[in-house]
Amino acid sequence: MPKNPGQKKKILLIRALLFEKTDEAHGVSIEDIIKYLENEHFITAERKSIKEDIDTLCDLGDDICSYNVGSKKYYYIASREFELAELKLLTDCVQSSKFITRKKSAELIKKLEALASVNQAKDLSRQIYVTGKVKTMNESIYYTVDAIHAAMSEAKAIEFQYFDYDENKEKVLRHSGKVYTVSPWALISNEDNYYLRGYDHVEGLIKNFRVDKMISVAISKRARLGKELYEKTDPEKYTQKTFGMYGDGEMLVSIEFHKSLCSVMIDRFGKDVTFFKTDDPDMIRISVNVNVGPNFFGWIMCFGGRVKIISPEVVVKQLKGLAVDTLGIYGE
Repeated sequence: MPKNPGQKKKILLIRALLFEKTDEAHGVSIEDIIKYLENEHFITAERKSIKEDIDTLCDLGDDICSYNVGSKKYYYIASREFELAELKLLTDCVQSSKFITRKKSAELIKKLEALASVNQAKDLSRQIYVTGKVKTMNESIYYTVDAIHAAMSEAKAIEFQYFDYDENKEKVLRHSGKVYTVSPWALISNEDNYYLRGYDHVEGLIKNFRVDKMISVAISKRARLGKELYEKTDPEKYTQKTFGMYGDGEMLVSIEFHKSLCSVMIDRFGKDVTFFKTDDPDMIRISVNVNVGPNFFGWIMCFGGRVKIISPEVVVKQLKGLAVDTLGIYGE
């Protein structure tokens, strides 16, 4: 039986103190630990028992190291499940993600800070910055994603309503509040948004839905359908050839571009894309499957004369027509 109250939880409190307060630059001495136990938890302890508890924690796998300042020894947690650099990376990802609301971003970053010492957490806090990106306004996205994952795990369809914003920034349900029934197959991050790629039970097609525009999401009793259709598409390759996730349909398009844009094309279509020489030594040609639509044309036009569509002719004409309407060029 312990002689003093609280002895059973003493080792857990010591471990919590080490993980919360210490790192390579900030340690605690045995005297600091004794004062902490007495002042915060009214537990008395001797130096010998504290040292034994630290040794026990080391035996159980905690990486506790020490350093000396004069004659005094200081203990600290030398390694954690997440290194500070990894936490900074995760913090950046959360902060810059458009599909996570500001409130949820702050909550997640607070939880990430708890995985570091209090002094390291200050570094994470200083890393929070305004990226200039418009954050999603749909707070329920967090739970929508959870419901989608649960449905995929249970091989079930989901039901939801879909909305847009009107001129008053109010939500307006599409098709008078129609309830969509969709079998979820993948969640895809593309162009700073989060999309559900799933099988629409009514239209019999694989379609994309903006997750932050889905509301009243519920797992359906219906079994998940559309496996064969979904498996015909490779999600990674699909995102490489998709522009904005919406368009008029997938087509094989031949594109010529200046050799200075090789990295841009590899970033967009992957390293497997084949480069072909042209009569112009400064130009390169590729043939890629893309989802043809306004976003694709906008991407092409942003490069000016350094990129042009060679074929098919229907896509060339679409681009010329769009250029005439928006920029007044290519017209005769």
